[in-house]
Amino acid sequence: MRLGVVINPVAGLGGAVGLKGTDGRDIVTEALRRGAEPQSGLRARHAFEILARACPGVSVLAGPGQAGVDWLTGLDLDVQILPAQPLLGTGADTREMVAAMRGQIDLIVFAGGDGTARDVLAAAPGLPMLGIPCGVKMHSGVFALSPSTAGHLLADLLAAGAGRSSLSEVEIMDIDEAALRAGHIAPRLYGVASVPSRPRRMQAAKGQPGPRDDQAALALAAQEIVAGVSSDTLLIVGPGRSAGQVISALGHVPTLLGVDAVTPGALIAQDACAETLKALVAQTSETRIVLGVTGQQGFVLGRGNQQIHADVIRAAGGRGALEILATRTKLAALAQPCLWVDTGCAALDQSLSGYVRVRTGPGETQMMRIRAA
Repeated sequence: MRLGVVINPVAGLGGAVGLKGTDGRDIVTEALRRGAEPQSGLRARHAFEILARACPGVSVLAGPGQAGVDWLTGLDLDVQILPAQPLLGTGADTREMVAAMRGQIDLIVFAGGDGTARDVLAAAPGLPMLGIPCGVKMHSGVFALSPSTAGHLLADLLAAGAGRSSLSEVEIMDIDEAALRAGHIAPRLYGVASVPSRPRRMQAAKGQPGPRDDQAALALAAQEIVAGVSSDTLLIVGPGRSAGQVISALGHVPTLLGVDAVTPGALIAQDACAETLKALVAQTSETRIVLGVTGQQGFVLGRGNQQIHADVIRAAGGRGALEILATRTKLAALAQPCLWVDTGCAALDQSLSGYVRVRTGPGETQMMRIRAA
């Protein structure tokens, strides 16, 4: 089996700085101006380090420079470089590289988000693919749970041998980022892709929101959270309607697609970036982190809330500082019966693993296991 490797160097840049994505040159420029640090190359290298240790000498056809080969240097892989071409810093790079790889590879492995998945599909609609999750949203079903999971999954495929691995069809979804920044969720189905059939190692496509009536019970649970904290407790509240109930319980309007910081007496910051949250936690004696659950996928950290950085979680107290809200309906519909974390720090993800009580209504909780993705 020969792998094609394409890395989107700007994927996920907008996450920690609160931009909800990086579609478009202007947004990339703004993310860098705000101090965003590229992560996709590092995450891709982590996946291929695992693969190279398990299956040394695997044949790889990689994109040039930061779009591929630079992140594979020094690994025990048989790497060939796609003939150099001008990189424009846009989705056209991905489309051109994938199109040039067609007929030469068996599986395209890309590092990016939903927009990158769309570009791969557009360039090679019949080519099996696997995504290393590096974007902000990642609603599509083409991604492994994490970079390390992607590495182990690829090793499994190589060990099984050509022709012995089945494929599954999954949806590629994406959201209009301009509408998202304006507070409107407008998901769209872009097509169906073939991925390795390894459901325990793949994240599910994001499910649609449940009935609004389900939120009534969470509104009462949010009031209990507010009543149970001291007046100087800092509450960092993640995106989504469920977590946003805490902001509403305090009489404010939540940033449903961003991260807010509040105390019982004041709204401290809205749509905050990682650096703002780090500074706030450093000045506070007690912090609670309020999270919702991504529908069907089960992620509580690492999907759409990268502003809640690993440093913030550690400073707040780790797993003991988490308040998770979700309806019983949402928990019952999860693709796997657990909650996932992918903070970008393997040690922190392991320390967060364990059992937590998820608030499902007033006086009601459901025990769920957190697992490192």
